[in-house]
Amino acid sequence: MKKRILSALVVAALAFTGCENDDDTIQPVVDTTVNFTYLASVDLGGEAAAEISAYDPQTQRLFVTNSEKSGVSVVDLSDPANPLHLEASFLAVGTVNSVAVKDGKLAIAIENTVKQNNGKIAVYNTADLSLDAEYTVGALPDMVTFTPDGNYILVANEGEPNDDYTVDPEGSVSVIDLATGTVRNAGFSAFSAQQASLEAEGLRIFGPGASFTQDIEPEYIAVSDDSATAWITLQENNGIAKLDIATASITDIYPLGFKDFSQSGNMLDASNRDDVDELKNWPVFGIYMPDAISHFTAKGMSYLITANEGDSRDYDGYSEEERIKDISLDPTAFAAFDIAMLLEDENLGRLKITTANGDTDNDGDFDVLYSYGARSFSIWDTNGTLVYDSGDDIARKNLEFAPQYFNLDNEDNATNLQDGEKDGRSDDKGAEPESTAILDIAGERQIAIIGLERVSALMVYDVTNPAAPVFLQWLQRNTDVAPEGLITVSREDSPNGKDLIIAAHEASGTVSIYQNN
Repeated sequence: MKKRILSALVVAALAFTGCENDDDTIQPVVDTTVNFTYLASVDLGGEAAAEISAYDPQTQRLFVTNSEKSGVSVVDLSDPANPLHLEASFLAVGTVNSVAVKDGKLAIAIENTVKQNNGKIAVYNTADLSLDAEYTVGALPDMVTFTPDGNYILVANEGEPNDDYTVDPEGSVSVIDLATGTVRNAGFSAFSAQQASLEAEGLRIFGPGASFTQDIEPEYIAVSDDSATAWITLQENNGIAKLDIATASITDIYPLGFKDFSQSGNMLDASNRDDVDELKNWPVFGIYMPDAISHFTAKGMSYLITANEGDSRDYDGYSEEERIKDISLDPTAFAAFDIAMLLEDENLGRLKITTANGDTDNDGDFDVLYSYGARSFSIWDTNGTLVYDSGDDIARKNLEFAPQYFNLDNEDNATNLQDGEKDGRSDDKGAEPESTAILDIAGERQIAIIGLERVSALMVYDVTNPAAPVFLQWLQRNTDVAPEGLITVSREDSPNGKDLIIAAHEASGTVSIYQNN
């Protein structure tokens, strides 16, 4: 497997301070090299046995959501080169969606047996796995995290509808004050009156019979370094919400707009029936619809990075999905194109789009085409303004480093990439950037890791200059399929003193560790 590795960069900071004895104080050399290599992995039991993980520096244990066994698996990472699955320590708590660790406390997001009812957060002590507290939160707690200061637990309550789309709970963000044990739910009702203007800027509110607050579906959370603010992706809605943590209130919603795939640098392969791996421009817009989001600071400024996976609503009672060949295109809107040619399977005919957007004059044919996801990662400022989008770089790097796995389609229980169908996801969302993580190297470099769910690869970028990220590495193993959750462990917290990337893979049920050498 080819790898592109940035040549080693060593930064020496020498500070000279005048002293009474004229001795000079020399600051230690800071090694900011980035060169990740595979270290080890552990198999936790096959499909759905490893999705989201959290590391505890105090016990040197890794906690991993295990949907296959309805609980949380525990891994001893005291020797990262030999991770040990502590099967006897398994926590059987129910359907777990997320975990987080801070200061010896493990927070577990557990959904209700009736998915549309309120879920809960269970907090355990990492040292002895004893239950410390439980908190009732909103419907379908999908992501949990601590604030950096450890004072709060934040929960994204997605509030998905049932399959018949007859029950659709409100989405919310729970703020748990650990000092008082109180739970406050931040809702979105204050923005209901702004629905029209938000939709005009690209927010999507479209569930049948759903109110504004029912339609909003919080997905993932990033928190500022000072623990004052959080940002929440609203994936299906194509937005980012801003949360004031102290008041537990949503202060802003930022619609993310759309990505123009007809523009230079935004090419895509839109068909799984074209018998060729070829990137082209097409008259289609991508809906960013980010899944994971991370916060980082570069040169004193705060930024957000998102993995623009895309996600459709496809239920028994309602589905927005359709293939372009199965809809009618407005002849005026597409007058510059041969519509019959566009509708062929090898062109745009197979591409899945939403029917919730695009018929701008409500006459039954489509004037604009919107597909799911942007097939990219993006960097935004903290007010939702786009700073950088990776364009078609993910697809290009996929073709460069792993062409045999281009836009790969794997079965849910796949354990080897070689069993997948090459080009099989081109008509959906491509490589599907799913997860993000940030590694701060000594305050000198900000390194972003992007997990590609379908291609099953990790991409490493230097984002120290957020407007011009630099690609560093492509990491991939045949037996690790569908990275769902990514975390980084800094050298300061790492058991072996090395920066680590830890990836949990949903399809193969494996957790893999990469070490920065």
